[in-house]
Amino acid sequence: MLVAVSLVSAMADDPIVQFRRWYDEAVISGVRQPDAMTLATATPDGMVSARTVLMRGLDDRGLAFYTNLASEKADQLTANPRAALVFHWRELERQVRVAGPVGRLDDDEAARYWATRPRGHQLSAWASPQSRVIDGSVLEARRAQIEERFAGLEPPLPPFWGGFVVGVDELECWQGRPDRLHERVRYRRRDAETWQREQLAP
Repeated sequence: MLVAVSLVSAMADDPIVQFRRWYDEAVISGVRQPDAMTLATATPDGMVSARTVLMRGLDDRGLAFYTNLASEKADQLTANPRAALVFHWRELERQVRVAGPVGRLDDDEAARYWATRPRGHQLSAWASPQSRVIDGSVLEARRAQIEERFAGLEPPLPPFWGGFVVGVDELECWQGRPDRLHERVRYRRRDAETWQREQLAP
């Protein structure tokens, strides 16, 4: 007999609340880089891309990350503002899948996060034309120029760098179990305030 019913009943009514619980448990359990998430985007004609990024914010709006606004993922999100995310916490045999609409974070919020980044990361962000074809030596030269440009200064937020937030229309919590009798609980948005919570077969 599957025990997933007990998992359903133990889950929070709100998927963001439930995600925070699992995320906190991943942190406490020593999961390596629990904020790493696979971000899947697509062009309007259905060409899909996926890559790993880091979650850099979580609130009622959804899950936030930052990037070069001229990158491939930013281009795709601007043209087709929907995305899917996957967290895989192998040590806990857990996955979380998220899908929903995507919006841009305002520059003030991006600037506050930018100020917390290590200086080396800031300089590299200024130097890198992300997702563009380059020669490695050119990148090193650009980095040296940026270091000289901001010598003794705090590198400001680049005009081509910012954040996105992935809203939650669906969120699935997956818990591994022996013999592939995994437990899966999916939240689907009914309206702005309520969610449908249901068990899925493994």
